[in-house]
Amino acid sequence: MPATPSASATPPTPGVELAALLADRELGLRALTGTGERATAVAVHAVHASEMADPSPYLLGGELLLTAGAQLEADADAYVARLVAAGAAALGFGVAPVYEEVPPELAAACARHGLPLLEVPPRTPFTAVARTVWRLMAEARTRELRRVAEAQQSLAAAAARPDPVPALLRRLAATLGGHATLLPAGQSPGRDAGRELPAEAAGALAALLTRVGAPGGPATATDAAAGWQLTAYPLGGEGQVLGVAVPDRTPGDHAITAIAAVLLTLLTTHRPAGTEAGALTRLLLGGSPAEALGPGPWHVVHARGTGDPQALAAALGTVLVDARGEEVRLLAEREPGPLPGWRLGVSAPAGPGALAGAEAQALRALRRAEAARAPLARHTAGGLDALLDPAEALTHARELLAPLAPEQVRTLRAWLAHHGSWDRTAAALGVHRNTVRQRVARCTALLGRDLDDPDTRMELWFALRTLDRQDNSPVT
Repeated sequence: MPATPSASATPPTPGVELAALLADRELGLRALTGTGERATAVAVHAVHASEMADPSPYLLGGELLLTAGAQLEADADAYVARLVAAGAAALGFGVAPVYEEVPPELAAACARHGLPLLEVPPRTPFTAVARTVWRLMAEARTRELRRVAEAQQSLAAAAARPDPVPALLRRLAATLGGHATLLPAGQSPGRDAGRELPAEAAGALAALLTRVGAPGGPATATDAAAGWQLTAYPLGGEGQVLGVAVPDRTPGDHAITAIAAVLLTLLTTHRPAGTEAGALTRLLLGGSPAEALGPGPWHVVHARGTGDPQALAAALGTVLVDARGEEVRLLAEREPGPLPGWRLGVSAPAGPGALAGAEAQALRALRRAEAARAPLARHTAGGLDALLDPAEALTHARELLAPLAPEQVRTLRAWLAHHGSWDRTAAALGVHRNTVRQRVARCTALLGRDLDDPDTRMELWFALRTLDRQDNSPVT
């Protein structure tokens, strides 16, 4: 359940494909294993040089590990297996001064474990390889930033057309090279655009849209089906949900979709017929909030973000907004939902005479949202658990964690409790940190979720706590 996209988000730095390094003639690298198209498409996100017999504890994943084999173990298979378990993208072996050629047993081990192996010639310093990777990553990031900037212009132009919603959906689908849809589906023409999805992917996307658009649904949701990457975002808290499907997700896709989500929120969210302006007039004439405002209930909202406060107010259907720098306070009759580009704290419903207490609730809720890196937090006397029906929460938790074995659930619980720390989790479980890495990586694959995403971690932690309270749960 990734976070609601921010309109000001910039794409993360893309990785560098091995094919790009192999194509650099100045480096003179030669692929000894992993020469297929799929293998050379492996992305390198960092370069690390090490002559340790076991460098795996110092890898974060995605590295091109460079070594001259000064302390290469006799058991090359175990060496390579540890690198694969640590998430290394590839191994670069420097010929000279230790070895005159790449050891055949090392090449055989890399082939068995599917780890791409590159031969680094004597004339190529390891620093030259690292500099080339950083240069290619910088160039790729510049291309993605340019792509996002061009997409922003084209999406804004589409939003200015006489038929803005279908035009914007078509432009978004074309920019992503995929499919875009807006729920509620089928209520008006032009709510779907782009490439036709396979039946399996279309069904999975429809399920995501329904789940996110339902009352109390998640802020966002992701899935994958039939080779397509699927994501759903709620818009403006009125049941509208944006769904996108792409065959291959690129770093800039998130920022591009964020821009489209902001525009669609403004285009599809309806504002009340001037009731707030009348409230301001009554306040000036009557001098009392209780007399100025209608009976409500009202929601006090504290917001922090980098977007336009007036656009935020329009998305919430109110003109009662007080913007002071990054701090924005609003008063709305409609209960807000998550909005792209903003972090919101929302009070409990309150009457006009209880707005002071509601503002304190909204401020505390905003602080909780910031601490949890969540797009929205609501005040509730019973905490987060009170927001959901216990039976529904238990059903969701069991379905979410059903793919995991008990040992994987135990590891995931400890890993989340220690905020993703490999070392502290390993100490708590009494296992090696690489064992933790392997189990968490397996959990990621089985759940089909991005465990680096804070919303995903929050949902999984809530599910684990829900199961912990059930003595009869089959997953403990």
